[in-house]
Amino acid sequence: MTDNIKSLFPAFSKALLEDIESNAVFQTVHSGDVIMRTGQYIKSTVLVLSGTIKIYREDDNGGEFFMYYLQPGQACAISMICATKSEKSQIMAKVVEDAELMMVPLPLMDKWMMQHRTWYEFVIDTYRSRFEEVLEVIDSIAFRAMDERLDFYLKRHQQALGTNDLKLSHQDIASELNTSREVVSRLLKKMEQRQLLRLHRNHIELLK
Repeated sequence: MTDNIKSLFPAFSKALLEDIESNAVFQTVHSGDVIMRTGQYIKSTVLVLSGTIKIYREDDNGGEFFMYYLQPGQACAISMICATKSEKSQIMAKVVEDAELMMVPLPLMDKWMMQHRTWYEFVIDTYRSRFEEVLEVIDSIAFRAMDERLDFYLKRHQQALGTNDLKLSHQDIASELNTSREVVSRLLKKMEQRQLLRLHRNHIELLK
């Protein structure tokens, strides 16, 4: 396990890796599992060792707003913030692909921030990268038309998942872009006519 952690988090010091091996909690989760819910108190932060986790917001009517994916070697910045401040979660986290997680309890997070420079730098870098990603999403909503938002949304999924074959339904996309299924279907059809993608029954194949 240590070798895998070291390869995913190469900046971690030897002392930090030893602390992780002795104290962190490892968990296997499966596709479809919800590992973090709105209103839940977060007692540990989540680092991904394998698989994919989707981070999103959910409104009172069950609508979803996609924020970002967590991939191997990444951590959830929002869970870090909520854990350190003992606040309730404002986001949902769902397993997209079976995953191995490393859970770091709150007391360890505080301790490691003071004891391990490499952990401190990792936490700060996680905050920074996620903040920049959320800013991109805000810019997309505030300054782009729906066709541009759809293109941005698809490319984010393509880059995060490392594939051109996106298993997304038109309703999934509509929910996460806070628009109607009819609008999404119409725009996807136009993109297909421009040979930017190919529509299939339960997935979308990006061509560019």
